[in-house]
Amino acid sequence: MNFDIICFDCDSTLSKIEGIDELARRVGLGDEMSKLTNAAMNGLVPLEAVYEQRLSLIRPDQASINWVADLYIAEIVDGVKDVFETLLAQGKEVHIISGGLRQAILPLAAYLNIPESRVHAVNVYFNADGSYQTYQLDSPLARTGGKADIVSSLKNQQSLVVVGDGKTDMEAKQAGAFVIGFGGVVDRAIVRELADIYITNPSLTAVLEHIL
Repeated sequence: MNFDIICFDCDSTLSKIEGIDELARRVGLGDEMSKLTNAAMNGLVPLEAVYEQRLSLIRPDQASINWVADLYIAEIVDGVKDVFETLLAQGKEVHIISGGLRQAILPLAAYLNIPESRVHAVNVYFNADGSYQTYQLDSPLARTGGKADIVSSLKNQQSLVVVGDGKTDMEAKQAGAFVIGFGGVVDRAIVRELADIYITNPSLTAVLEHIL
């Protein structure tokens, strides 16, 4: 298969961390948040049921977002840089689609030479002093089915593949995407079941043979 547009999830796909869980751990709420994140990623509860709850408890400030942005890059999954260099060298249109916080993901995208216009994630807003204000309440990526909506807007008669580790990534199939489940960081039974192809290799380079 050879796809025109390649879309990647971020957390547990491009980076080994779940950004929201790391932000929670930083303020002493780690275990509680991990349970909520896992429930959403395994399809046990809808994303919107936990999204606002997590952020209202954590209230990440500007300094926290900068900290987790650095962590995304420090904990990058094996092979990611090679995969992105290969795809961009072949002129592929590469996007990052994530339910994570956009400002935390943008430095990783820049490191991978992905323009901001191809990063689809949830904006977070701060007060003048850098304290947390709110997040992008109307973002499709903060609710169930949002990734399918983003994929629909990008697809435009072209062949598109989504690579990700969670139930929310599998929703892209509703929009006609081919979906590769990446279990190299977290192995989820629901993703193994729903993905068109499932990969357990810890290096992201394992996806290249399926998308080029």
